[in-house]
Amino acid sequence: MATEGSCSLEFFPPKTNAGREKLLNETLPALADLNPEYCSITYGAGGSTRDTTVATVAAIADAGQDVAPHLSFGTDNRETMKGLLEEYQQQGVQRLVALRGDAPAGDGTPEKSCVYANELVSFIRETTGDHFNIKVAAYPEIHPEAVSYSHDVHFLKAKLDAGADAAVTQYFFNVESYFYFMDRCAAAGITQPIHPGIMPMTNFANLMRFSTACGAEVPRWIRQRMADFAEDPDSAYKFGIEVVSQLCSTLIDSGAPPIHFYTMNQAEPMRTIARNIGLLKGGDNHAGDQALQRSVA
Repeated sequence: MATEGSCSLEFFPPKTNAGREKLLNETLPALADLNPEYCSITYGAGGSTRDTTVATVAAIADAGQDVAPHLSFGTDNRETMKGLLEEYQQQGVQRLVALRGDAPAGDGTPEKSCVYANELVSFIRETTGDHFNIKVAAYPEIHPEAVSYSHDVHFLKAKLDAGADAAVTQYFFNVESYFYFMDRCAAAGITQPIHPGIMPMTNFANLMRFSTACGAEVPRWIRQRMADFAEDPDSAYKFGIEVVSQLCSTLIDSGAPPIHFYTMNQAEPMRTIARNIGLLKGGDNHAGDQALQRSVA
């Protein structure tokens, strides 16, 4: 049953039993009192984590959380995708995040007939009707492969017109890019919610590598300030928490839809940010704090 929540959380399927145990027994309980509307589970390039995604979806649903598996055609055919949709329906899953997806590096599989996210959304609707609440991806700083800004906005509209209920953005650190993007989407006739996606700034070197690959801009002033903390990881961490907390507060104050957090399967940064922006209040967070203490013990 879908519920209203203060935010949504994204996890990736752990590759090891130890990672799985930590996610299910430490991280997830520590974040439960953020009152997430749902937890999304990522899906590797070409469906490379399909089996672990399905297993993680089932485990998180068993833990009592509403869950939204990521789904993309990648190198799969329609029958494989139809079977996966049927499996999710049987599990009681009511949400999906529909993505174009990428083929694994070096994959030589010929291009499939259904590649783009709007085609995937149409396929889901044709196969399952209105069973699933579907979210798609949006790019405030524009997808790195986009022909133009306007083309990317209209492509988002095509995904929503195909039957998606809402969108979740790629992470960003320049809040004005989100506000401008929202204005352009409204001008294009988009009325569905576009949830801001936010990633905690923890391992800055990894963040820079990932941002370069996916086209997310890390503003120069942040990069320069992080350079000051090159030999002081504690100050770098605190600065990252401060920057992201302020970004979230600005979004909330502006009336943006609930934030989607890319947790990177980490509890402590998320709880600190949530506490800073008022998603954790008073004595409501003792259980999560206890779970967090177990995870860092």
